[in-house]
Amino acid sequence: MAHEKENTALPIITASNLSIGYGDQTVLHNISLEVYRGEILAVLGRSGCGKTTLFRALIGLIELRSGEVFIDGEKCVPILEGGPDGLMKKIGVLFQSGALFSSMTIAENIALPLVQYSNLPRNVIERLVALKLAEVGLGAYARSFPSELSGGMQKRAALARAMALDPKILFFDEPSAGLDPVTSAELDETIMAINAALGTTIIIITHELASVFRIANRIIMLDPQEKGIIAQGTPEELRRIVDDKRVRDFFASLN
Repeated sequence: MAHEKENTALPIITASNLSIGYGDQTVLHNISLEVYRGEILAVLGRSGCGKTTLFRALIGLIELRSGEVFIDGEKCVPILEGGPDGLMKKIGVLFQSGALFSSMTIAENIALPLVQYSNLPRNVIERLVALKLAEVGLGAYARSFPSELSGGMQKRAALARAMALDPKILFFDEPSAGLDPVTSAELDETIMAINAALGTTIIIITHELASVFRIANRIIMLDPQEKGIIAQGTPEELRRIVDDKRVRDFFASLN
């Protein structure tokens, strides 16, 4: 189980009074949260509760109906409204699908953020790519294509790309989706090693309770009827909640 860190640090992400929706549908209404530097935060909830919507709002992929998000002291402006490149350098994202480009080698995929957001010489980029591949245990696969890698290896390659610019924050959308339990546990170990070695703040959107109890320092739980946060705390704190049937039933599924 992950070490429970005390929230003594200043928040690196502050979201205030967020309301988010699509068309006539409101998915999340008037929610606020903080993410602390160096923690691993898991966002949980049943299907349709708004986990991925919150994920996209925090990184500026969708427009807010109301509220605001600050990342490392800088207001997050949606990308479609001209969000600054400087903010994107602070964030690494691992999407559920991995989102690797199939026509590029693994090394070329990982080099993309470095080419786009830095002016580093090619030889320096190549060395950084090799370093990132080594960090996720894929040093021998630089010239391979995504189709030549297993699902777990593709996720680790996507993680290396998310880490390319040494971001302060990593976002993961269902990182264990489609992985067998052993591979999922190996990915969890990689995530914890990155957090421990680099102090990277990590936010994980997931429904995998076993993974949450392995790695999360803190949990925020969303509910589709409430359209917001119904519980937050350490994994053990939420597991002991007995006065809210929604939380109790969700955690009972682990047993």
